[in-house]
Amino acid sequence: MTTPLRLGIAGLGTVGTGVVKIVRQKSNLLAARTGRPVVITAVSARSRTKDRGVNLSDYAWEDDPVKLAQRDDVDVFVELMGGENGPAKAATEAAIAAGKDVVTANKALLAHHGQALAEQAEAAGRVIRFEAAVAGGIPIIKALTEGLAANDITRVMGVMNGTCNYILTRMQDAGLPYETVFEEANQLGYLEADPTLDVGGIDAGHKLSLLAAIAFGTQVDFDNVELEGIERLSIEDINQAADLGYKIKLLGVAQMTGRGLEQRMSPCLVPEDSPLGQLKGGTNMVVVEGDAVEQVVLRGPGAGEGPTASAVMGDVCDIARGLRISTFGQPAKGLADAKSAQSNSPAPYYLRMALLDRPGALAKIAAVLGEFGISIDRMRQTQHDSAEAPVLIVTHKIQRSALDEAVLAMHKTGVLASDPVALRIETV
Repeated sequence: MTTPLRLGIAGLGTVGTGVVKIVRQKSNLLAARTGRPVVITAVSARSRTKDRGVNLSDYAWEDDPVKLAQRDDVDVFVELMGGENGPAKAATEAAIAAGKDVVTANKALLAHHGQALAEQAEAAGRVIRFEAAVAGGIPIIKALTEGLAANDITRVMGVMNGTCNYILTRMQDAGLPYETVFEEANQLGYLEADPTLDVGGIDAGHKLSLLAAIAFGTQVDFDNVELEGIERLSIEDINQAADLGYKIKLLGVAQMTGRGLEQRMSPCLVPEDSPLGQLKGGTNMVVVEGDAVEQVVLRGPGAGEGPTASAVMGDVCDIARGLRISTFGQPAKGLADAKSAQSNSPAPYYLRMALLDRPGALAKIAAVLGEFGISIDRMRQTQHDSAEAPVLIVTHKIQRSALDEAVLAMHKTGVLASDPVALRIETV
């Protein structure tokens, strides 16, 4: 009889429970597709008595995930606890030291410690697989490491946080302000315990840094991802963008330039008729551009029990088949130091501001833009009944550094009633 692949699962929340269900319900399918049985031998979670709606009586229980990772009857340690440090990091390190392969959905752990863990695993002849850590059910890691391996990747971009996409879509569809939809998302359980992980772009930034490492052969460099969340966006921005033929998305973009690796996670305007512009709700999308393939678009559910458990089991099945790939697609010790570069690739920008309703106020702003070489493509001043005059400007292609300097100069004019909102218009 073929030797089964034995799993130890640490973390029995939504995803962990989903993995247990797949293994229990699809044992024949898994065996047929991998050539060997896939079984669970032991599990670990915070509470042994919690009703998770799935039978766990067949499995050994470990209160300590480190002990689970060290068990002799575990071949693959499946880490689904989350967190960049603490038990997740300790148990993953213990699993590698004990000669286990690792499958994880933990983007924070890998964004902060991925290089060290990859080197440890590869030195021990083990693998770390993390398809479920990025974009839920979308097989983007496999696409980059396998299907697109012959391409020089030129750009990776996408919507990688379903909660933010839900908020922005809901604002537009219902005409609701950000604060109302934020609270709605919170009541529905869409937000992390610390909401800034979602709306501040941190969660999506973790994912972008992992994709960039694979795409460009660099060490993970989350610390240099430029992060800007969606907290400052208003329903006015949503409506103005729509009038211009755009949608606003929290968009991650990574590209290698002559100055170094640009990584940014920020709200951007994208054409409403583009694949990204048509993306609704909690769905994720990743766009990959390569020299040979040109452009590939992958779309699918970014979270949830089934999609994320599916991604976990995809990695498990590859290990069961004997497919062994370096953590980031090439040996970790050969990954280059990521020479980071501030995102300064030229692009048009959307600029919204409120000016004090004074004679010559708009002329002063236009003069500042001209001083910094910023050409205006379109400008709109909407009707108002207050002492503040709303102004919308769309620029021709400029560098962000020039716009930042211009905004600083605008503050010195004395005509700004509030801080301007500046959003990049991204070519898709």
